[in-house]
Amino acid sequence: MQLNGQRVSRETQERLAHFEQLFTKWAKTINLVAPSTKQQFWDRHIADSAQIFQLRPDPSIWVDLGSGGGFPGIITAIFLAELQEGWVHLVESNQKKAAFLRQALRETGARGSIHPKRIEDVYSDLPQIDAISARAIADLDMLCGFSDPWMRNNQNAVAYFHKGRDYQAEIEKARGRWAFDLIEHRSKVEEDSVILELRSLRSL
Repeated sequence: MQLNGQRVSRETQERLAHFEQLFTKWAKTINLVAPSTKQQFWDRHIADSAQIFQLRPDPSIWVDLGSGGGFPGIITAIFLAELQEGWVHLVESNQKKAAFLRQALRETGARGSIHPKRIEDVYSDLPQIDAISARAIADLDMLCGFSDPWMRNNQNAVAYFHKGRDYQAEIEKARGRWAFDLIEHRSKVEEDSVILELRSLRSL
């Protein structure tokens, strides 16, 4: 099996398939993603999320902000299971979604843990982070604010944010308050979408 042109092991494929089964079951009772996207589950969610790990395929310590239905955090944690190193701290304040994420980690053997708190309340719990991810929780300016404490604490930390077609406007707004080194990775899944890679974040 391949995702985004890269080979995926049979073991990881089985973990992803089990996650899909769990997601489908839980999505009947709680709102994990927009209903219109459920039919394109593998492309819209799994393949799209897999791009994050594929940009940084090493055993990093991640924090995934506003993990929601598990994208990209659970997917990254599933890929890390094959490496047997690295970890994903999934931050999700919604208790029902956090319960789903906890079961998904347990049943897939993914490498991660759940922090059922607001983002602002987890900094002291997670002082040392290598990489940050987020998908569809806030604009870039706000994401920079969320990421700033970790990126100040670790000058080598990198942030990866999924963004849609209006991402240029978000970049311009964010640059009003923040300076950062930026790489735009074109999405292999969603036309007009990107993954923004930020380094050396600092407030102006």
